[in-house]
Amino acid sequence: MNTNAIYRKLAEKDKKFLWHPFTQMQDYVAAAPIIIERGEGIKLQDVQGRSYYDGVSSIWLNVHGHCVPDIDRAIIEQLGRIAHSTLLGLSSVPAIHLAEKLVSIAPDGLCKVFYSDSGSEAVEIGIKIAYQYWQLKGEPSRSSFIAMTNAYHGDTIGATSVGGIDLFHETYHDLMFAVHRVPYPHAYRYDGTIEQCTNHCLNRLRMLLDMKQREIAGLIVEPMVQGAAGMIMMPPGFMAQLRSICDEHNILLLADEVATGVGRTGRWFACDHDGISPDIMMMAKGLTGGYLPLAATLTTEDVYNAFLGDYSERKTFFHGHSYTGNQLGCAAALANLKLIEDTRLVESVSEKSQLLHDLLEPLRDHPNVGDIRKLGMMTGIELVRDKAGKEAFDWDEKIGIQVCIRSTELGMILRPLGNVIIFMPPLASTVADLTAMTKILQQAIGDVLPS
Repeated sequence: MNTNAIYRKLAEKDKKFLWHPFTQMQDYVAAAPIIIERGEGIKLQDVQGRSYYDGVSSIWLNVHGHCVPDIDRAIIEQLGRIAHSTLLGLSSVPAIHLAEKLVSIAPDGLCKVFYSDSGSEAVEIGIKIAYQYWQLKGEPSRSSFIAMTNAYHGDTIGATSVGGIDLFHETYHDLMFAVHRVPYPHAYRYDGTIEQCTNHCLNRLRMLLDMKQREIAGLIVEPMVQGAAGMIMMPPGFMAQLRSICDEHNILLLADEVATGVGRTGRWFACDHDGISPDIMMMAKGLTGGYLPLAATLTTEDVYNAFLGDYSERKTFFHGHSYTGNQLGCAAALANLKLIEDTRLVESVSEKSQLLHDLLEPLRDHPNVGDIRKLGMMTGIELVRDKAGKEAFDWDEKIGIQVCIRSTELGMILRPLGNVIIFMPPLASTVADLTAMTKILQQAIGDVLPS
């Protein structure tokens, strides 16, 4: 059977049986799907033999590229021992070694590791730990959370509750628990200076805590970058101010490093940019290099100790997943983290970030490029109808989708967030890779929106 015949059969079955995430299936089944068969380096190849740069790191996961010998070998070696056994009352060799490694690279004070399978689950765990912590400390009135506007923390109900993107979350309003909401600094959309934007957001948080302090368990935040909101960047020093305010009001700080962790911003963790340590930190994307589902929630000794007691006291954290601490995932993560250190990848991200800035700078002259927001290897390019007035394109125009379709035709996979084009290449992308990818990106925008 030739490749075209194979493709047609697979496409038919895809449309008949699969329901894709974050995808309007009516549009999907009307188009010709891209069906990936293999990956090599930072490129993906479909069943018809066409190759594409992986411009979003397979949704913000990939670190070193695809089919990495060191990680392949680690998984195969672990598979020769055991694929999985439970962590409920037992332990395993790779789970122990990985926990030790995570503590060694995490912000100071985070010293206990609770595993799960995805970023959403890591957030759920963080929320539940923070809630139960105050119950165990004898302050049951501290039962609510502060979250940020435009936040995205995942798609399970607890993570959705602290999320703040109406498009994703409003449908499930009646299922969600209520949270207090304060603004995340978005300088591009604020009518004022960056300093005024910063002060406005911090003052709103202080005012809320002055009124509700005894009700608040914790503040959950995406440090430095709100990814799914369209790559909204915190000003330097903002996280340090959040840490200080949480300390002043005796509430827990929960840092969602699911997207920003493991070197994506040019530091091991985004919290490192401001030199702060949260009380609870969640991580997932990038942890296994994009190989296997694995996440972790890290806490301080103080938080952990609140759950210790006699069996009869029922202080146990009654939470777990069937695949918690899966050995194959832990083995992949250990190999991934070792490779990051051996290749000095985190340091190289900082260096390549400046290159990426220079490569994207010509796009600022395009009349429909309103803003380019970037930190490390996380970039969002906001497209607008009117640059001076920052007027957005209508949702129905599908401008972001059109640009990503054109990018695919030119040989790079991208996904938009509304009218914001997300560009997040694998961390190991070379200078030549970044140069080629940004050329495709510029051409795709230019072809859809001729200047």
